[in-house]
This record gives sequence, structure tokens and C-alpha cells, in this order.
Amino acid sequence: MAKARKFRPTCIRQWRHHRGMTLEKLAARLDMTASHLSMLERGQRGYTQDTLEALARALGTDVASLLLSDPAEPDSIWSIWDKAKPGQRRQIVEIASTLVKTGRA
Repeated sequence: MAKARKFRPTCIRQWRHHRGMTLEKLAARLDMTASHLSMLERGQRGYTQDTLEALARALGTDVASLLLSDPAEPDSIWSIWDKAKPGQRRQIVEIASTLVKTGRA
């Protein structure tokens, strides 16, 4: 028996919960079955760029956030990044680069 393929994890479920949507409601917006959406959320089914873009629109976020940012973790690096202004983002990159280069915290 073939082993089920696992796909890259996403934060789709977290974004759906964050927006207070059921599987059925979001699936209906996307013209897909709740079962298909559940499989996407659990990494049991692959996704296309078009699917990610439709999900992002339906959930009021962007594709990068669906893949990297859990909205339930406001102190995660991606949540901080999203709130930062362009000048602050440059500083974040400089600080992070220095930390990685020197190995110090």
C-alpha cells in the first residue's frame, strides 16, 4: 500500500478560524467541497497558485500569510513584519542579519 503524500504545511486553517468561518462556508466561496478544503488544510492535498490566491482573497489576507503567518500568534516574526513600516523593516533585516552573522542574541 502506498504511503499518503504530505504536502508543505500552511496556515489556511488558522486563517479560516481567525475569520470565524466554517469549512463549509469557505469551501462554498471557493466553489469546492468542504472535504477538499479540509485536505488542503491538513496537507493531504496539494494546492495551485490560483487556489492560494482565491483562498487569500476569501480570507482577506495575502498568499504569503497563508503559507507563513499564523494570525493567532501576534508576536511571531511574520506578524511583526506585517505591522512594520518600510524603514522599520530595513532595521529588522539589519538586526537579524547581525544576529545570524555573530551568533549572538
